[in-house]
Amino acid sequence: MNLTLTADSNAKRRFVLLAPAGKDPRGSFRHIDPDPGRRLELLADMQRLRGRIYLKDGAITPDELTRDGRHVQPIDDESWHLLVVSNSGRVLGCTRYLQHNPDTSFNNLRVRTAALAESDEWGQYLKRAVERELQVARDRGFSFIEVGGWALDETLRGSTDALRSVLFTYAWSYALGGCLGLSTATHRNGSAAILRRIGGRPLECDGVELPPYYDPHYKCEMEVLRFDSRLPSSKYEGVIQQMQMEMATVPVVSSVPPEDASWHSIVNRLRNVPGVNGSWCAEAVAPAA
Repeated sequence: MNLTLTADSNAKRRFVLLAPAGKDPRGSFRHIDPDPGRRLELLADMQRLRGRIYLKDGAITPDELTRDGRHVQPIDDESWHLLVVSNSGRVLGCTRYLQHNPDTSFNNLRVRTAALAESDEWGQYLKRAVERELQVARDRGFSFIEVGGWALDETLRGSTDALRSVLFTYAWSYALGGCLGLSTATHRNGSAAILRRIGGRPLECDGVELPPYYDPHYKCEMEVLRFDSRLPSSKYEGVIQQMQMEMATVPVVSSVPPEDASWHSIVNRLRNVPGVNGSWCAEAVAPAA
């Protein structure tokens, strides 16, 4: 079973990373594609995949989608996204990584909006448990990330891509210098089970594990799981180490434009992306004076 990041010629698909808007990923990666237009195209295709899968699962309603079927969230542009992309360029899978400074507060995290946070019985336990995780990240000099936004095309169900996408979290965390993280994972699509399998654990407060909970918005059972980049399941340590060695080879699409690019060409490409305003693009990609 191939669980590395190396492209599988038989599967005819590969991993691609989207960097956050304005983020220059040079340093950790060698294959950088500084193309704001392509990044927006892949981002839009990812949002359409997520919209279609979430709608089919009953996790969202049609009025939560844009007219062209995209499931858009404000944090999409500031997050990293690991995509499974076919040879034809179609996005078949996605995972979102929202990286925080460990000095951030609980109120700045997405987990604050989880249904568990609103529970009279468990809300304060969740807040205290997360604040403890943030303090540990600060003490260790780690980043703090929230993982989510999973979606997988029906053609990949039963493949290893879901597991590889989660294992990538540990390898990518190594490139960041280590991190602690959280995920509000669902039982419906198996993401919670996969996270537990590779080392994810329930949050604890005063020696009590926080329980799974029902989320009325997504209409499914969920749980908040934590992970430590230093403590994956021993079963997958070798795979993660191999991914760490291959990390620099993963192509990264960035919004930071190349210095010798034609700005008019970039703006024209961006205007063709649904929902993007051309005049805003001109200001967003123009080089600083």
